[in-house]
Amino acid sequence: MTIKAQDSVIHLSAPNLPWLEKYRPKVLADVVGNEDIISRLKVIAKQGNMPHMILSGAPGIGKTTAIMALARELLGDSMKDAVLELNASDDRGIDTVRDRIKTFAQKKVTLPANVHKIVILDEADSMTAGAQQALRRIMEMYSNTTRFALACNISSKIIEPIQSRCAILRFTKLSDDEILYRLLSICREENVEYQHEGLQALLFTSDGDMRQAINNLQSTFYGFGFINAENVYKVCDQPHPTIVQDIVKSCLAKDIEKALLLLKNLSSMGYSSIDIIGTFFKVVKNMDDINEALQLELIKEIGFVHMRVLEGLTSFLQLSGLIAKMTRVSMGKDAEKAFTVTIK
Repeated sequence: MTIKAQDSVIHLSAPNLPWLEKYRPKVLADVVGNEDIISRLKVIAKQGNMPHMILSGAPGIGKTTAIMALARELLGDSMKDAVLELNASDDRGIDTVRDRIKTFAQKKVTLPANVHKIVILDEADSMTAGAQQALRRIMEMYSNTTRFALACNISSKIIEPIQSRCAILRFTKLSDDEILYRLLSICREENVEYQHEGLQALLFTSDGDMRQAINNLQSTFYGFGFINAENVYKVCDQPHPTIVQDIVKSCLAKDIEKALLLLKNLSSMGYSSIDIIGTFFKVVKNMDDINEALQLELIKEIGFVHMRVLEGLTSFLQLSGLIAKMTRVSMGKDAEKAFTVTIK
């Protein structure tokens, strides 16, 4: 195993590893994004005495990577014996907490001063309430020798007694620049040919998720050998944002017939309503050529339809209603007056 300092890229010698694992940061200095949180973890790595922690945030933004890097810097060669990692795929009911976690907490391991054994619970918000209650007691009893790091998507699903015992670190989604930096580094390492539009498509489809961006990059490269926008959208199987942008622009131009025709063509390609709505949101959010008030109104209407689709109303009628509402929003107050008069 070798680590290259250049461009902060971690290169593992195993040739068949997925790029996600091949270029996963091994030290905190190589973790991209959330600089304030990473700087706090660096202080802990330097001084030791790690507190219990809850790391919350969206998937694919570096929570597990950061805590594993911290454990590696704190424990060094002792990491194999002094770290217990349980993932969402493991059974983490009350019996697992009482048996595996408690047994590990009782195990004696020789460590430097101010350094503790670490239990890493990934997707901790999926643990049962009973398991969390049992975990709270273990955290109390063995805090002198063992510290806990709980990674989750929603911290509110962790019971209050555990939250009060932990430092809560809230990770945010990564910016496009941060994801682009890592993608470019991987492209250089793997000799990937790309177009700028292809990288922009990767950023669009990932929506702040580094894991998704790297997986999409590798899938596109292995599938087509070249990274451009068309290939990326084929691999990701998402509605092409250019088509969705044309629909939105037709609504803004009050050409509802064209907008509905484009929407019908898009729907006939087999995309689900939830994928189409999600693309509508991303496109409108990134449209800089419309005023902010109009943009907010469009996003509000998209949000309402998104809510209905999530509740199970996935018909084409909901999408058609969205087109009508977006067109009416673009017509402004005159449309509201006309609508009121018609009803009367």
